[in-house]
Amino acid sequence: MTTRVDDDPAAAEARALLRGAVRHDGVRGAALCAVSSAATGVGLLLPAVLGRTLDLLLAHRPAARWVWCCVGLVVLLAVLDGCESVLSGTVDARATAWLRRRLAGHVLALGPRATDRFASGDLVARLVGGAAQAGTAPGALAALLAALAGPVGGVVALGLIDWRTAAVLLAGAPLLALLLRAFARDTSQCLADYQRVQGSIAAALAEAVGGSRTIRAAGTEDRETARVLRPLPELSRAGHRMWRVQGRAAAQAVAVAPLLQLGVVAVAGFLLTRHRLSVGEVLAASRYAVLAGGVGVLVGRVAALSRARASAHRLGEVLAEPAPVPGTRRLPPGPGRLELRGVTVRRGGRTVLDGVDLDVPGGTTLAVVGRSGAGKSLLAALAGRLADPDAGEVLLDGVRLTELAPEDLRAAVAYAFERPALLGTTIEDTIALGLVSPGPDRVRAAARRARADAFVRRLPQGYATPCADAPRSGGESQRLGLARAFSRGGRLLILDDALSSLDTVTGHQVTEALLGDGGRRTRLLVAHRAATAARADAVAWLDGGRLRAVGPHARLWRDPAYRAVFGSGEEVPR
Repeated sequence: MTTRVDDDPAAAEARALLRGAVRHDGVRGAALCAVSSAATGVGLLLPAVLGRTLDLLLAHRPAARWVWCCVGLVVLLAVLDGCESVLSGTVDARATAWLRRRLAGHVLALGPRATDRFASGDLVARLVGGAAQAGTAPGALAALLAALAGPVGGVVALGLIDWRTAAVLLAGAPLLALLLRAFARDTSQCLADYQRVQGSIAAALAEAVGGSRTIRAAGTEDRETARVLRPLPELSRAGHRMWRVQGRAAAQAVAVAPLLQLGVVAVAGFLLTRHRLSVGEVLAASRYAVLAGGVGVLVGRVAALSRARASAHRLGEVLAEPAPVPGTRRLPPGPGRLELRGVTVRRGGRTVLDGVDLDVPGGTTLAVVGRSGAGKSLLAALAGRLADPDAGEVLLDGVRLTELAPEDLRAAVAYAFERPALLGTTIEDTIALGLVSPGPDRVRAAARRARADAFVRRLPQGYATPCADAPRSGGESQRLGLARAFSRGGRLLILDDALSSLDTVTGHQVTEALLGDGGRRTRLLVAHRAATAARADAVAWLDGGRLRAVGPHARLWRDPAYRAVFGSGEEVPR
């Protein structure tokens, strides 16, 4: 069954985006349309005035006023063209900024699920290049309307001079319309292919940049370069197709439009010999024939609008991904009890978590362990609603996370990650990210708990050191991420392998600080070390997406399959 274009959510979002971009700066957009229309009107008036001036000069009659009128129209046309350029650039820039804010906001609302559907590099390409191209829609639309007004006005003017001159152009109008329609359709398809390949190259490049140290250590720079650039031939073919389509349309227009213009001039010349038209009217008719048959200008305008539409469709694909709907319920008082009931999650056609049931009492420290790909990080994401299950439900103190108001959820749950994103201007800003009332004492106390205070104080400006000027190891970055999580408080603390880069001594100290708050909040730790699992109150063992067992580490350690999760090098923790 063929899907109608109207049923395509991305197409619907693209149309809404283009409408929003056009309406975003309505005052300047209206001014742009007015200036473009005025410029077209002046351009249509100029041939008539030139023709009248020529007739007066040939008749040796006073024509100074008409000559100055021609000069004034030329100057006015130049001024209007300048204003149109400034307004078009301003409107397009503001539309681009609006599109980028809209797309960036939706990507942030999607959260981690955004990269499940789109690669990071592809998202950046859409946000930067795609939004800039789609942002030209208001200017392209105004230019297209003005370009359409030129031929229509030219035909009307020819009709006013003599209906036979207009009839010549009208006879070829259906053919010109078919050429433009075919060009718009073919251009949109070529542009979609070109931008798709561009996105795949950007995605591969982002992956290579992220893994640059691994690539260099393995000595595979040439292989990775070839992988990133592998789609270049396809990109080249798509680009050549675009040029061929545009060249073919221009050639067809060049073949048809001059014939129509020549026909108009021939008819006007014949009427001149019969004294039906004056020399000035023949001059005006020849100029109006050029305006009315100006398909080359229309080809360029249609191409610009097609590029904007194709880019808007790529943005629409992102916006068509449904963002999680925020709840409105307030979180009641509670110890931080976490429940997963029949949770199932699928990614890319594969079931990552399958029917997981888990009950974590308030104040408990639960370690989540399992082999790579078992779903540990995904379970941690579900616990704080960084992701939603495809089936089942997650509850905090008896309330479904999907029903909780975002401000309550974020105040109750704190996260620390293996590779924390250290956002903020300074180190202090990074630790205090998201706090309503950070305060230096709270920030420094959290840093001390995460064993980050000592190395931060050694920085040139201490906590005021800009993040970009603060060299950090992987372990130091993790400690800053831990400090940020510790500073937030709340009733549920989730550590997604956030101790992996710490040395043994620091890891032990941070674990002691983590467990030393008197059980005032629940802790969920994604653990790869047996020593970390041993310190937890209980261990949830994931195997193949299912919850294989829940219990104390010491009891699970008796199972050889459980010991194999940590590798053969670790001994039973005591």
